[in-house]
Formats: sequence, C-alpha cells, structure tokens
Amino acid sequence: MAPAVTPPVVAVVRFAPSPTGYLHVGSARTALFNWLFARHQRGEFLLRVEDTDQVRSKKEFLDEILDSLRWLGLHWDGEIEFQSKRLEIYRKAAERLLSEGVAYLDGKAIVFKVVPAEVISFTDLIHGSIQVNTLEIKDQVLMKSDGTPTYNFACVVDDSESKITHVIRGDDHISNTPKQILLYRALKLPTPQFVHIPLILGVDRSRLSKRHGATNLNDYRKMGVLPEAMVNFLSLMGWSPGGDREILSIDEIIEEFDLAKVGKTGAIFDLKKLTWMNSQYMKAASLEILLPLVQEKLKETGLWSNGLDPTRMGQVVELYKGRAETIEDLCRQAQGLFSERVSYDPEAVELRLKQPGVSGWLTIFAQRLDQLTQWDSASIEAVCRTLAEELKVKAADLIHPARVAVTGRSVGPSLFHVLEVAGKERTLSRLRHAATTLCTVP
Repeated sequence: MAPAVTPPVVAVVRFAPSPTGYLHVGSARTALFNWLFARHQRGEFLLRVEDTDQVRSKKEFLDEILDSLRWLGLHWDGEIEFQSKRLEIYRKAAERLLSEGVAYLDGKAIVFKVVPAEVISFTDLIHGSIQVNTLEIKDQVLMKSDGTPTYNFACVVDDSESKITHVIRGDDHISNTPKQILLYRALKLPTPQFVHIPLILGVDRSRLSKRHGATNLNDYRKMGVLPEAMVNFLSLMGWSPGGDREILSIDEIIEEFDLAKVGKTGAIFDLKKLTWMNSQYMKAASLEILLPLVQEKLKETGLWSNGLDPTRMGQVVELYKGRAETIEDLCRQAQGLFSERVSYDPEAVELRLKQPGVSGWLTIFAQRLDQLTQWDSASIEAVCRTLAEELKVKAADLIHPARVAVTGRSVGPSLFHVLEVAGKERTLSRLRHAATTLCTVP
C-alpha cells in the first residue's frame, strides 16, 4: 500500500489594522503584499480589526479602512474578526499562564516573566537569521489593568487560533517578533513564518510622513488616482517582477509575486512615479470608468452643472485623458470646457493676449468661424490657416491666443479639436470676449 501523501499547507495570512486613523499607504502596501501572497499561493487572506483601544478606535476610521481595501480590490476571505469581542479569550489564555507560574500579577495586570540570558532565534524570509538575547527583553504585560490585552499577546492568541502560516508585516515589527515567540512557546503553540517587509521611505530616504506629502491612501483616491494604478505602484514598493517591467495587470502581479524577490532596503515613495503610472492607466481607461469619476470631481469642485451634455462631456474626457496625470488634473486642464465660466491664467493672458494685433485677429477669426456651416476640427483648422496667411502671420500666432481665449490656458490638446468640442456658440462668445475685454485694444 502506497504511503499517504500529506497535502501541502495552504498559506493563511492576515491584515490587522487598528481603526485609530485612516489607512496609511504603508499599511495599504502591507495589506497588498499579504493579499498577493495569499492569492499566489491559492490560500486565504483574513481581516482582523485590532480595536481594543476603545478611546482611539472610531467607526469612521474603520469604515474608511474597509472602503479603501474594497477600492483596491483587496477582498478578504471569511468574516472580519474584532479583537474587542474576544477579551474573554485573551483573559483565559493569560490566566492559564498565571496558573502555570510563568506569569504573575502586578496589581490587576497579568505580566509574563521573561527568563534572562536565553537566545531567541528565528529565520525571517527576507532578513534571514535573527537572534535576540532575552537580556534585551523586559517582562511582558499580557493583560493590562483595564482588562484589555497588549498588542503582542493578542496577536499570538489570534494568529494561532486563525492558523496563520505567515505573518507578513513591516520591518518596524522585527523587535516584536522575539517577544511573540516567547509567548508562542509559553502557550505551547506552533510558531508561524515571519516576513518583515521594508518600510516605505520618502524621497529623502527618511520614513514616509506628512512632510513628504499625503500619506493617507484616501488622499490619492481623492486626487483621482485609479485603483489599478495604485495597486500596480504599491506592488513595486520593495518587490520587483524582474526585467524592468513596471506596468502589470493584477493577474500578472499575482502570478509573478514572490516574497523571495522582496528587497531588504526601504522602498522610495515617488509621487512623480505614481502620477506617471496613473497617466498610463488613464490613457487606456474607458469612458465608462472615467466619466463617473470626472463627474464626482466636478461636483466636488463646484463645476458640475446638470446642463452638461453627456456626449460633449465624454468628448472632453477623451480629448484630455491622454494628457492628464489624475482625474483632478484632467478636470483642472479641461475646466474651461466643462464650465460656463473660464478661469484665465494671468501669465497666459499677459503672454498671449496682450500682444499688438491680437484683438483684431481674434475678432476676424470669430467672424470667419461664424460663417461655417459644418463645425468640425478640419473646417476650423482650414479657417485658421487661411486667415493666418491673409494676415501674414504664423498660424501659431493665431492658435496660441485663441487657445487662451477659449480655455483660459496656454497649453492643451489640438486647438482645432478643442474648439470642435467646445461648440460653435461657446467658441465665438469667448473669442469675442477676449478680443474686447482681455486683449490690449489699439
């Protein structure tokens, strides 16, 4: 009879946020790495809420964290576990250690006795062999006097009960690991594999903080970063698929993800890299994805009008999405086409509209365009170039001031496509307004 084949252990990992603040990009990256590892291994990704701090834990923070995880597409397996509902379990585990003589009472607190001069050794999948002498570890509080567990004790109890196989977290937790190993041993529980990923750093190589810019994931969502772009960007924070590849689909990332390819040094959070990556995703995104996001941003900035024609709005988005880095950037660039009013760039007005002759050129340009029976970019371009020849000026001398007159900006997509999308009535009105109000009239 053939010997029984032992089935491979399915990876079980967890993400355990505390609802005492909004989801930090570093925590989001930790959640992502756990999720990617679980999906690559065909395992489980569990979610545990560490909410024993009843003073600082807030529902608004929890709601934002859960919403952010869903936005990223990091859907968890099973039900969410709340530590605040498990206080009795922690208390019984601590009392067991108390009864066994390896813990003692300090007032109402239960404290674990650390035996001095022992060497705690463990192998981290990223950092390799790590050894810590217990002379460096003081006695560990298990249950505080208020009846709540400490972080290290609750983690050990929960991770064991959930059968966590790999604890994947930031390397700022390395100092907690030997303390937790002591508790695993005392409770006679199997120890999981520890994986400490490098912290995310600012461009000055210090730990990422508010002085480097936005640190909450939701801030980037509000900017109009697409979730696919954020997942792609965060996945490359410390990990690389090799081959200098940067733009990868989520299926490709899952297929390629390997903890052995995670580096030991901190990853740099480069906002320019993120917005560039997002611009690539925006170029490829459909109107079905972009239009609701643009509409939401326009409402947020007060530029939304129920009179906005959906067809023209889609044309504007298609025209500008290849030039924008975020949804916010797209709305800013195309503001003059979304809104009935134009916000003029003072420098653009001074540079393009205050030059001699511009007022007259724009007046004639408006007259010629008014005669068009077919309003499209080709017809508009023909009028522009013919007029430039008659005026004996370069086409650019007419194009640049016309762009500022209609959009308020000195740069943008092809003027002729912009005017087509702007529509005849709006284009003529703005050209005439600029000619008589903004230009230096001789």
